[in-house]
Amino acid sequence: MRIHSVAEITGYLRELLEADDLLADIWVSGEVSSLSQSAAGHLYFTLKDGNSQLRCVLFNRARLPITIENGMAVVAHGRISIYEATGALQLYVDTVQPEGMGLLYLEFERLKAKLEGEGLFAPERKREIPIFPRRIGIATSPDGAVLHDIINIITRRYPLAELVLCPTPVQGEGAVPGIVRAFDSLNTVDDIDVVILARGGGSMEDLQAFNQEAVARAVCGSRAPVISGVGHETDFTIADFVADLRAPTPSAAAELAVPSRDELMAQLAAFGRGLSSMLSGMLDRLRQQVDDTANRTASHLDSVVGKYKERLLMQELALDSLNPLATLGRGYALVQHAGNGEVVSSIAQVERGDAIDIKVSDGQFGGRVSGAKKGLQAWMQGFPSNKR
Repeated sequence: MRIHSVAEITGYLRELLEADDLLADIWVSGEVSSLSQSAAGHLYFTLKDGNSQLRCVLFNRARLPITIENGMAVVAHGRISIYEATGALQLYVDTVQPEGMGLLYLEFERLKAKLEGEGLFAPERKREIPIFPRRIGIATSPDGAVLHDIINIITRRYPLAELVLCPTPVQGEGAVPGIVRAFDSLNTVDDIDVVILARGGGSMEDLQAFNQEAVARAVCGSRAPVISGVGHETDFTIADFVADLRAPTPSAAAELAVPSRDELMAQLAAFGRGLSSMLSGMLDRLRQQVDDTANRTASHLDSVVGKYKERLLMQELALDSLNPLATLGRGYALVQHAGNGEVVSSIAQVERGDAIDIKVSDGQFGGRVSGAKKGLQAWMQGFPSNKR
């Protein structure tokens, strides 16, 4: 016979209790009593009814949606285990709600508080929905009006988008694993720009698949941003809080996923008119600039041409003054040897009897040298005298 220690027994009992599925996820109703708070902020209290009582501890008071007091009838959620140091059986509480709420609502609030505490609802986690999606994933039932409405709306509004359907049950036992599989499949498809998760309206029981943790984490783990369109406008599910964008209905989800072709055409037309008006104004300004430039250029050219004309005139006058014909016109003559055309500029170049050609202003004539005289005095004898 083996003798066991107290630690072995309490440890064994703890393992048994924590391995039990019922005790690991349980709701317990009762009246609050013996409520106390530790210096660290932990709450200790007892839940009791007419016959029994159960010790409870809650380590994170900030997660409580209500303030509990002694005598309050509540429903607490948590797990049953043993505190080995004292051997006490107790409920480790994670949330408390007033008694009288339905179990589905209690589960909804519990999961909502848990996921919100993990940051799954945080605005900074939300991703932008692309304006012009090329490929849209759809996770919904292949039967019924929801899928047809989504297809019709997207086809009418933005026919350029390609639709990829991952069919799944959206109600009943197969809904949760089906939705998870649909997201797993869409995550393997390349270039999915946005995913629509959709279901028509129904009761809280009908929408229960969308309030399950597995579905919430599948939505959170989607590679592409997710638009949830579950139920009617007044219906809210956990999937709505986790999704990147919540639509009030499946049809609204389809509208939010794509732009409107008609609106795009109207915007393009408006842009075209604005561009035409802008270009027309620019062209008018450019034309005026061209005219101004042309006028300035013409004025400048006139000035430059005038200056060049004046310079040319001065050069022409200077050339005229050097023109031998002008000299001839004043009574001078050009004398050349008749044989070789050599210009005679000195009497040393000729002898008596040499044939010469004499050019004057209006022609030339020939002659022969009869004699020659040297000196300036002899040259000046040919000019009229100024003496009277």
